[in-house]
Amino acid sequence: MTASPLPPAPAKAAPKISFVSLGCPKALVDSERILTHLRAEGYELARRHDGADVVIVNTCGFLDSAKAESLSAIGEAMAENGRVIVTGCMGAQPDEIREKYPNLLAVTGPQAYESVVAAVHAAVPPAHDPFLDLVPPQGVKLTPRHYAYLKISEGCNNRCTFCIIPSLRGDLVSRPAGDVLREAEKLVKAGVKELLVVSQDTSAYGVDIRYAESPWRDRAVRAKFYDLAAELGELGAWVRMHYVYPYPHVDEVIPLMAEGKILPYLDMPLQHASPSVLKRMRRPGNQERQLERIRRWREICPDLAIRSTFIVGFPGETEAEFEELLTWIREAKLERVGCFEFEPVAGAVANGLGDLVPPEVKAERKRRFMEAQQAVSARLQKARIGKRLPVIIDAADGTVAKGRSKYDAPEIDGNVHVTARRPLRVGDIVTVKIERADAYDLYGSAV
Repeated sequence: MTASPLPPAPAKAAPKISFVSLGCPKALVDSERILTHLRAEGYELARRHDGADVVIVNTCGFLDSAKAESLSAIGEAMAENGRVIVTGCMGAQPDEIREKYPNLLAVTGPQAYESVVAAVHAAVPPAHDPFLDLVPPQGVKLTPRHYAYLKISEGCNNRCTFCIIPSLRGDLVSRPAGDVLREAEKLVKAGVKELLVVSQDTSAYGVDIRYAESPWRDRAVRAKFYDLAAELGELGAWVRMHYVYPYPHVDEVIPLMAEGKILPYLDMPLQHASPSVLKRMRRPGNQERQLERIRRWREICPDLAIRSTFIVGFPGETEAEFEELLTWIREAKLERVGCFEFEPVAGAVANGLGDLVPPEVKAERKRRFMEAQQAVSARLQKARIGKRLPVIIDAADGTVAKGRSKYDAPEIDGNVHVTARRPLRVGDIVTVKIERADAYDLYGSAV
């Protein structure tokens, strides 16, 4: 007598993860790495906290306001789910988190990918052994399909007095150039049109490993800012450089922009222009002669757009020092500028460097700064009217779309509003004739 076959065991439901990613693009890359690992093990992403087996919150701890946002996000996750794992920059100071939320499943610091995965395993084991075909070759991405952040290093060797990032993320650790380039190649093959290169200090790339060579295709490539930029420029995608400190060797990269190898765009966080304030900030690079260098860069690459951020109301900042900054801004004529009021951060050296500037003075200086910069931006934007610019489309609704020019990074710079005769798609790169401009955005028609 033959035994009847047993019915197949019911499939075990895949465990679900809800994820919150806060902070800068570097943290977003950390989130993508964690999710790629978990997705490869069969975990699924939940749209809501209350439908997940566990919630991961990747925190930011750069400013006290960012810490408050992180604690609020943790609180929401605890209220809606109760099974929460915390990671990221604020996780480097676990006592502050545990004091408010003692029942968290785990708290890990930044870049602690294995610890996060181990905590997830402990909370909800994977349904089956990992199969790498569960994720695309480029990994799980939290950005739109047509652009991606490419992180080339972790940590920072600088000791700026207003910043606690080195105490959270450690000193500079550069990735081998070959590893970076292989990741970039996968992204481009997957349809990414724009690579946004990020790190804490992009122009210091490779200094910690003495610019060591690593294999890439049929040759060896040095882990050096210029060499990496040159190789990325051969992949056929837009390459945009972020967080570039003004070290002397940055000069070498400007010709690559002039030749069209990489985008004529530098995100260079200068923070101030007064030599005395820069000294108190302990900023790296030869910033005192930066105006002269910018003029030289524009002689080589007239199309160059520079984005920067500045801090007003730094401890001890005098009216004369602030006026130096205003004069510099008017002379430098930077295309994209952000301004922040100084915010004390627990543990930052800057807190004790001088008298704190009153809040009303900081607010007034920010207003005056932005008025000066808006006048500069409006003139530069107006000069683009009549020109034809390549624009990458970020959002489209038939023949009406919104995108960015070579001079605009996603989410932080301006937009180009486009009308077209034919429907446009997200990720298209189209030529647009600029017809109108305001201080931040451009308006035109696809040609």
